[in-house]
Amino acid sequence: MTSPSDFWPHCGFLMLARDARGWLVPTEAYFQWVLARPELALVPESCAAEMALHQSLATSPLRPVALQELAALEDDDARENYAVFLRFRDGLLAAGTLEAYYLQLMRSGAVNVPAVFIDAVVQALLRNLLDECNDAFEARAAEMLFRPQRITLHESQMLAGDRATLDMLNETAGLGDIGRLLLESGALQQHIDMQVLGVDNALQYWQGSERHHFLLDLTHELKQDLSHGLTFKMTSARSGLKALARVLERWVAHLLGVQVQIEPVHQITDSAWRWHVGLDVESTAILNDLYQDRPVDAERMARLVSLFTLTFANPAEMRADVAGKPVYLGLATSAEGVVRIKPQNLLLNLPLATSS
Repeated sequence: MTSPSDFWPHCGFLMLARDARGWLVPTEAYFQWVLARPELALVPESCAAEMALHQSLATSPLRPVALQELAALEDDDARENYAVFLRFRDGLLAAGTLEAYYLQLMRSGAVNVPAVFIDAVVQALLRNLLDECNDAFEARAAEMLFRPQRITLHESQMLAGDRATLDMLNETAGLGDIGRLLLESGALQQHIDMQVLGVDNALQYWQGSERHHFLLDLTHELKQDLSHGLTFKMTSARSGLKALARVLERWVAHLLGVQVQIEPVHQITDSAWRWHVGLDVESTAILNDLYQDRPVDAERMARLVSLFTLTFANPAEMRADVAGKPVYLGLATSAEGVVRIKPQNLLLNLPLATSS
C-alpha cells in the first residue's frame, strides 16, 4: 500500500540528492530519468544517429555532446529536443541545485526551456518541501502549481479538477481511442470517476497520487451574521483554499527564506491597499485594474476564484515603504474556466527589502 512518503513516485524526486541547505542536487540518475521522458524517448522512426546519441547519454548523461552529433540527427524535432535537454542539463549543473536553477531562470526573464521542463522542476521542488507533510489536501493543492486546473461550480461548491484528466475522461471515458469511438457512436455513456477530496477518502489520495482523479474543494467559508454582533461561521472540514495557502507559505519559505502567513479572504476592503501579486495572468490583470480604479466588468470579476492576504512574520524583511502592510494575492480562471498558477510570481514580485 502506498504511504504518504511515496507520493508522486515518478516525478524524479528519488533520483535527486539534498545539499546541507535542503536544496535538491541533480544526479546522473536524474538526467537519465529526464532522458526517459516521452519528449526524449526513442520512437520507431528514430534514425541511427539519434539511437546512438540516446544510448550514449543514457549511459553517460553528463558527457559533452558535439554540435556535429546534433547536426547528424535527421529529424528537426529530435534535434531541437536534444538541444533543449542539453540546455536544461548544463543549466542545472551550472546552478548546482534545482532551486538555484529555477530562481536564476525566472529572474533572468529569458526562459529557454519548454514549460514541461519547468513544471517537472516545480513538481520536484514541491515534492521536496512536502516530503514530511503527510497532508493529502496540501499535496493535492500543490498540484495546482504545476498542473492546470478546470474550475467548476457544482451544488454551490467551487471545485478544481485536473484539466488533462478531465479532458481525457470527457473525450475517451478513460479508454483511449476505443473509448472515443464508443462515445461518438453513442454506445458508451460518459462517466467520469472523480471524487471530491475529503476527510473520509484522504488516504486514497496517496494510493493514486499520479492518477489526478481527486477534485479539490475551493469553496470559501460561509459566514452568517447573527444578532448582538455575533458571527456564525460554517467551515468545511478541510479547505482546499487553506491547503493552497499553506503550500504557498512553504514555497516562499523554502525558496526565499522568508516566513509569511497566507489566508484566503472574500474581498479587499483596505483603503490603503499598497501591494498585490496575481498568482496567474488573469488575476494579475484584474488586480491591476482594480488597484488603478479601472472598471472591471462582472464577467471578469466572476473569474476570481479567491483572494488572499499575505503578511510577513518579520516586517523588516519588506521594503520600507510597505513594511507591515498586507500583500494581497489573487487567483482567477481564464475565460475557459482554467486556472494556470505561475508559482514564480510569488518569488519575483514580493516587496522584499533585499534580494533573497
